[in-house]
Amino acid sequence: MEESTTRILVVDDYEPWRRYFRTALHKQPELQVIGEASDGLEAVQKAQELQPDLILLDIGLPLLNGLEVARRIRKVSPASRILFVSENRSADIVEEALRTGAVGYVVKSAVDTELLAAIRAVAQGRTFIDASLGLGFAQTQARPASASAPGETGTAQLTGRELEVMRRVAEGFTNTQIAEELRLGVKSVETYRSRVMEKLGLESRSALVRFALDCGVLGGGPR
Repeated sequence: MEESTTRILVVDDYEPWRRYFRTALHKQPELQVIGEASDGLEAVQKAQELQPDLILLDIGLPLLNGLEVARRIRKVSPASRILFVSENRSADIVEEALRTGAVGYVVKSAVDTELLAAIRAVAQGRTFIDASLGLGFAQTQARPASASAPGETGTAQLTGRELEVMRRVAEGFTNTQIAEELRLGVKSVETYRSRVMEKLGLESRSALVRFALDCGVLGGGPR
């Protein structure tokens, strides 16, 4: 039973938010809040000391902002998965958050409906981005499509198999996991993944996540 429990560190400078997280997570037997921090420096210290499975991390923290906290935590507690929970909806901030190594981002206005789904997805090794961030989220990362055929944009460029691989990469699956699920060789998955990135003009997995959100194949949109 202990092995299936997700140990969580809550980091937020606003005590009512920390209390909200404690109350919401206490109702879930598989989730355990093992510590709290109210500023960035304390967050890094607690992460190093407790080595939590998951960290709920705000961005606007005193002493050290959440983005820098995430970078430092990657060094002192590399196995901890980081889920940002923030009021900030800026696409640039979300992109930067993903670049720190975080695997999820939830807007505070959506925690009532999104928080538990995000925690469970991240705990299972998936990426989770709040669906409300999907509209236009990819456009700051995707390069303009080459001047090929007029309708050849977005997922219309992809084969069915490439779309399946793209979706799973965006959800946080490893190449090995994708290969097992789709019954392909790992090399084949790597090839499909490269083709997807090339066709869409993307350069990183975080950019792919943004594109998948915008196209509705991730974050609860149409599949």
